[in-house]
Amino acid sequence: MSRPFWRGYLVLIASVVVAGWLQGADANKANPVADTPTPKAATAVKKADNSRCQVCHINYEEEEFAVLHAKQGIGCTQCHGESKAHSNDEDNITAPDIMYPRAKITAACLKCHASEKLGKTEVHKPFLSGSGVSKEYCTDCHGEHRLKSRRNQWDKATGKLLKPEKKQS
Repeated sequence: MSRPFWRGYLVLIASVVVAGWLQGADANKANPVADTPTPKAATAVKKADNSRCQVCHINYEEEEFAVLHAKQGIGCTQCHGESKAHSNDEDNITAPDIMYPRAKITAACLKCHASEKLGKTEVHKPFLSGSGVSKEYCTDCHGEHRLKSRRNQWDKATGKLLKPEKKQS
């Protein structure tokens, strides 16, 4: 079964746009990241390049959670793996290498965000102690970081395809 013409065309356009963006295609436009002054005490951190993922997941280009991590040099691949098969799959039936069921979100965040440091802030103490706080996961307060709509759905623990998109005739 052949893919519709427009899908290939969109992939071609997206590739050209991303390639131009990566090469700084329009030198006359200011680069807001490069033009942002860095505090003297801060160490220079290279912004993470998430462009490979954002070809399809463009919503994360401006999503606060992703933007804040990218500014600190933490890209999609640090949490979700390289996911090469996922990003090369035009039919979108291959899951990313790593996904997080809600019950594993906090443990994943704590790999980088030490609980000892978070426990020093009053707002995090009840959360980390598990003392009946209404918020259960880091993303309940710190950015949803979820796709609003999905073409396909996978079991996040196994990567098994659960709900494939309906093919158009």
